[in-house]
Amino acid sequence: MSFLDFYHEQAETIMARDPAIHSPWEVWLYPSFKAQWSHRRAHRLYQKGHYLLARWFSQRARRRTGIEIHPGATIGHRLFIDHGSGVVIGETTIIGDDVTIYQGVTLGGTGKEKGKRHPTIKDGVMISAGAMVLGSFTVGENSRIGAGSVVLEEVPPNCTVVGVPARIVRYHSLVERPSDSLDQIHLPDPYQEDLDRIRDQMQTLQQEISAENRQSGSGKEE
Repeated sequence: MSFLDFYHEQAETIMARDPAIHSPWEVWLYPSFKAQWSHRRAHRLYQKGHYLLARWFSQRARRRTGIEIHPGATIGHRLFIDHGSGVVIGETTIIGDDVTIYQGVTLGGTGKEKGKRHPTIKDGVMISAGAMVLGSFTVGENSRIGAGSVVLEEVPPNCTVVGVPARIVRYHSLVERPSDSLDQIHLPDPYQEDLDRIRDQMQTLQQEISAENRQSGSGKEE
C-alpha cells in the first residue's frame, strides 16, 4: 500500500470513529497515523531480517507518539488507536481489520511461552482504555473488552468481557457490531449484578421468615 492510499484509509477511519476531528488534514497530527506508518516500514525491514534497523524505527515512533508497536507485529487495515499514549503491542500479535484500541492498552505475553506468545485480535474488536490482553489466544470477531479489564483466556466472537480477570457478561446477536459503538461506559457490571441478586434473595428470605413468624404467632393466640 502506498503512503497516499494509507493516508486516505486512515482519514476515513479516523473521521468515522473520532467525533473530535474536524478535517482530514488533522490526520497528519494523529499519533495513530504516525505510529502505524512507521510500523509498516519497520515490519518490512523485520521480515527481511534487518532486526536492529526495524527496532530503531519502532523505538523512534514510540518516543514521538507514546505508542510502542514491535516491528514483528502483524496489523490489518483500518486500525484506529485513539489517543494512543501507553499502548504496547507485542512481537507476535496479530490484529485484524477495523479494530479500535484506546490509550493504555497492552497486547502482551505472559513471559512463559516461546514462539506465538501474544494475542490474535480478530476483525471489528474494540479494546477499551487500560485493558490488558495477555497470552497467545484469540479474541473473536466483533467482541468488546471493557476498560481496565485483564483478559487471560480466549474470547468468543460477538461478546463483551469485563473484569479482572475478564469474564463474559453479554453475547451480541450476529447483526450487532459492538465495535461500531464507541461507548466504553454503559457496559454490564457482573459484580454489581451478583450483589443485586444476593440482596434480592436475602429480601425474599426475610419476607418468607416474617410471614412464617406471623403465621406461628397467629396459631399460638388461637
